[in-house]
Amino acid sequence: MSLRVNEIFYSLQGEGGRTGEASIFIRLSKCNLACSFCDTEFEFGIKMEIDEILAEIAQYPCRWIIWTGGEPTLQLTDEVVALFKEKGYKQAIETNGTRRVPAGIDYITCSPKQQFEKVRELIPEADELRFPIAKDDPLPDLSILPNAKRYFISPIFDDLNIIAENVDYCIELVKQNPQWALSLQTHKLTGIR
Repeated sequence: MSLRVNEIFYSLQGEGGRTGEASIFIRLSKCNLACSFCDTEFEFGIKMEIDEILAEIAQYPCRWIIWTGGEPTLQLTDEVVALFKEKGYKQAIETNGTRRVPAGIDYITCSPKQQFEKVRELIPEADELRFPIAKDDPLPDLSILPNAKRYFISPIFDDLNIIAENVDYCIELVKQNPQWALSLQTHKLTGIR
């Protein structure tokens, strides 16, 4: 088994419900969307055997993997998730909700970008839903979304720069809709990976 990997690195989760927790990020190549605000280079990737990935991440004291991308469900399978679980890793995934999440994932972050009503069919439940929001964007309709433990909105940044009007707008949205919470991209604010 192999995966096309963009990068592997060890850092802190920078956003959402696990903010500040040490995590091994495995960024897989390719995405099935082309979001205008995406800040991730995911086209490049090298083919790595699963044993190579395991050897690479063995250097870190952490047992949490975050599968991210691009869109990790384009490559990640039930078998791959089971193999990493067998090796003692907990696994989170950051997905756009356009495809089914493999069985065995411990923490699902879904960040739908389109066709919200179809996401619930593919991912009926998630640990968190996270939405990038710019000034004047409407909040998604919770009634058509997957059930989640937490609902986050995240102001869209311009590369590494805060867009104050997006932050201010998101703060007001949360104050008016308290079932939502604000998630800032703290990795960008603190300059960590």
